[in-house]
Amino acid sequence: MMQVPFSVEARSVSLQEARSLYFGRGELPEALLDQNVLRSWERCRQAGLDPARVECGEPNVRGVTEARERNRTLISHAQPVLEHLFEQIRNSHSMVILADARGMVLQSYGDADFLSRAEQVALHPGASWHEFERGTNAIGTALAERGAVNVFGSEHFFEGNAFLTCSASPIQDAQGRLMGVLDISSDYRAFQRHSLGLVKMSSRIIEKRLFESEFAHQGLLSFHSRADHVGSLCEALLAISPEGDLLGADQAALELLGMRREDLPRRHYNMLFDVPLGTLIDRARRDPSSLIAISGRNGERFYARLRGNFGSMVSGAQALLDAKGERMTSRPRQDAIAPVPAPAGAAPAKQRLTLKSLSTGDERLQAAIDKGTRILGRDIPILIQGESGAGKEMFAKAFHNSGPRAAGPFVALNCAAIPETLIESELFGYSGGAFTGARKEGAVGKIQQAHGGTLFLDEIGDMPLSLQARLLRVLQERCVTPLGTNKSIPVDITLVCATHRRLKEEVARGGFREDLYYRLNGLCINLPSLRERSDIDSLIEKLLLEEAGPDRKVRVSRKVMDAFVSYRWPGNIRQLNNVIKVAIALLDDDEEIIETWHLPDDIFEEISEITHQVAAPSLMNGSARACVAAPVGASAAGGMGSLEEIEREMIQRTLEAENGNISSAARRLGISRNTLYRKLGRF
Repeated sequence: MMQVPFSVEARSVSLQEARSLYFGRGELPEALLDQNVLRSWERCRQAGLDPARVECGEPNVRGVTEARERNRTLISHAQPVLEHLFEQIRNSHSMVILADARGMVLQSYGDADFLSRAEQVALHPGASWHEFERGTNAIGTALAERGAVNVFGSEHFFEGNAFLTCSASPIQDAQGRLMGVLDISSDYRAFQRHSLGLVKMSSRIIEKRLFESEFAHQGLLSFHSRADHVGSLCEALLAISPEGDLLGADQAALELLGMRREDLPRRHYNMLFDVPLGTLIDRARRDPSSLIAISGRNGERFYARLRGNFGSMVSGAQALLDAKGERMTSRPRQDAIAPVPAPAGAAPAKQRLTLKSLSTGDERLQAAIDKGTRILGRDIPILIQGESGAGKEMFAKAFHNSGPRAAGPFVALNCAAIPETLIESELFGYSGGAFTGARKEGAVGKIQQAHGGTLFLDEIGDMPLSLQARLLRVLQERCVTPLGTNKSIPVDITLVCATHRRLKEEVARGGFREDLYYRLNGLCINLPSLRERSDIDSLIEKLLLEEAGPDRKVRVSRKVMDAFVSYRWPGNIRQLNNVIKVAIALLDDDEEIIETWHLPDDIFEEISEITHQVAAPSLMNGSARACVAAPVGASAAGGMGSLEEIEREMIQRTLEAENGNISSAARRLGISRNTLYRKLGRF
């Protein structure tokens, strides 16, 4: 049974006791502090830091510019994740931060009220939050510990930072090197238990993006001991050369295989698994979404899927060389070749995204699907227009998967998510030494990566005018010239662009080149916003099936469905998808119907307005009303009394009636569990 949650007040009192023991008496308060924090305090004291020191200062503009240049790759992969993470915590008196491996803040997004407070302690881009600069803090301590940490209130070494609560998780590259750290910071009174989980999940997404980018031209083997974890954040990743050599492994792969990173150069695919690599390649070509059962050399059972660039990899019809150079003659096991059925109770493997699979009954969307289908295989560029979150990238991927280039790469670049100084090198690539901070071996640009497949340029309307001319030249000449070289490289791509802007209006005001507009605008598709679609109920059923799986018959209540249909959905499909995921996660094991109290707080409040059920008592059942029907102390005697006192008493009585069970109490009060946690923290 879930009991009354973390108390901000009680924790603050215990931390004052810990500080008194440590700074006053020189004793180690081991029973009062997390070991990560205690080790950090010791490091700070040994470094001679003064806990009473006040830290502030102006941003180091030159320093952050140089740091951003050094960390171009990290920023390009982290930016979309950072923006999405901020959307999840917006309006919670918080901010999200990306810092480099030295602790310097590179990017931050936050609520205006909290950003002004953060400025007072130099929690802004250009400031270093290394432990030896700022004492114990989530950014610096996560880097020092090489692990995720929470630092709450007075756990911060400097007294001036005690108003903060911070959760941070480090980010590693494909070689296991520290790249940076992701952080959520807020006022300590707004502490949320799930913040650490959010940053850990988000840093894992960034690490996956870095890994997949690093080995974009190699084979990527996704595997796990559970079939339903392949394709999720839990999956393990191996990068494999055309010859079967191991080029890289993420932390999950190292742990599943019991390997150390330094072992990789001495390992070959055939030393790890019993199914020939050629068998995986053949299966990937025939059915890219299917899983194959494979066994490790020690008998461990895994489920695997190979993806990536098969053009340079050996054919499955060819015999593979094992690690000793001898030809493999054993035939693959028949059970390894057979498709793996989904485990009972697991979410199904997502259906391969195609134009046909997008159809859920809306006439405007169906018209767009029909138009896209008619030009498959033709050399016609597509321009997709629609609001943010309306499914533009999803449509682009479906178009790619439905045509003759489906076996080729699908390469996406968000023109609005990358700083103007970086987008040119990302798009066109560069040779070694082309500019300060460039990798000595150079880098292949997105255009060249998309050769033989589809290049998707999202938010094309945000592309700088200076680059529009270069892109136009590439489209006209079908060649790309990387920065720092005069060599032109032929490219064969299908181009799909998307924007939330009206490009014709941008052309009229001089913000977009007219010649490029007509080059991009072969077929213009306007995607309807979610509030304009007539198939919301069908779309919700599809999302529920994808998220919960076929064995769990989750559905939404009639009241919630009616409210969903009436809701304005400013974030469109992206927002709906997130709401469905959160609602399913908040269901108890024995629940199958999504009610209003399973929704995120912001949606719950707006849905309540739609359904005219703003007041919590109207949502209670009879027994809950009985809990609050009696007079509430002096407040009731005096008429209306203090609303906060009435609310506090109502919550207290309901918790007592439910024996401290948060889920049951929230359900009876008609509020979400997160809202109940927040109210308890305030009381």
